[in-house]
Amino acid sequence: MSPRILLVGLGGVGAGYGSRLLDAGEDVRVLLDPERAARYAVRPTVVNGREYRFAVAEVDGPADLVLVAVKRVSLDEATAQLRPHIGPGTVVLSLLNGIDSEEVLAAAFPQATVLLAVSVGIDAVRDGRDVRFTSLGRILFGEPTNPGPLARTVTGVAEVFTRAGIVSEVPPDMARELWWKFLVNVGVNQVSAVIGAPYRVLQDADGPARQVMIAAQREVIAVANARGVDLGEADIQRWLDVLDALGPDNYTSMAMDALTGRPTEVDSFGGTMIELGRATGVGVPVNTTLHGLLKGAEAVRAVPHPPSPRA
Repeated sequence: MSPRILLVGLGGVGAGYGSRLLDAGEDVRVLLDPERAARYAVRPTVVNGREYRFAVAEVDGPADLVLVAVKRVSLDEATAQLRPHIGPGTVVLSLLNGIDSEEVLAAAFPQATVLLAVSVGIDAVRDGRDVRFTSLGRILFGEPTNPGPLARTVTGVAEVFTRAGIVSEVPPDMARELWWKFLVNVGVNQVSAVIGAPYRVLQDADGPARQVMIAAQREVIAVANARGVDLGEADIQRWLDVLDALGPDNYTSMAMDALTGRPTEVDSFGGTMIELGRATGVGVPVNTTLHGLLKGAEAVRAVPHPPSPRA
């Protein structure tokens, strides 16, 4: 019998992977509150030009596998909505950016199994109910160290991804991979959001935006090293190899949020880096600047009609 899969979030990441699961015939349902469910009934999600109608989850027993793909600012709301769907046998994967969502979910659902997970190389973006991508990349997931006591559970999730044609990998040191993805996002998401640029601007090897991105990522390396995580320059190059293979005219989700006036995940990136810098005594001036610029831009967007400048 196919596992009951619950998808939380129909943005670029959630809809991208959800479409693959639905195409494979998996029993995948989406968690929506009544207001969102009503809007979804009128206009479903369109992925790469194809319409997808996900079944809306009902409270009729716990899910077997939960994929959480909301923005960090929506995690508390999602956690509250998830409670009736979580049981002792439920496996939860968080595909959120940042480095603390697994801790939040594990604290909220001690009866469930919360694995570590990151999505790498995906360039899916959402515009209204339309989602498009040229690459879904791959999902790295598992226990902090693999294989661990839950190896059979991890293998079961991998089998679901394989059936759906979702590329996945179980690294031996998943905790380190979580920090590597944080390094990626701190650089590319914040810089792309500040300048409102697609990937091609950051793919320019000699471009100033790429250099700022790398500078922000080097601060992550310094903080990680201070916490005993052995990130290094090779991890930046690993990211650049991924970056250069992405669709040049696509945008990060954070850039799209900034361009469309939606709240960004700046506090999960620059904000977290500022906190980590204080805790470790490591200077993070680039991330402090990016955080200030992005928070300032959000404050400007919050004013409906800014006054005209004086002559």
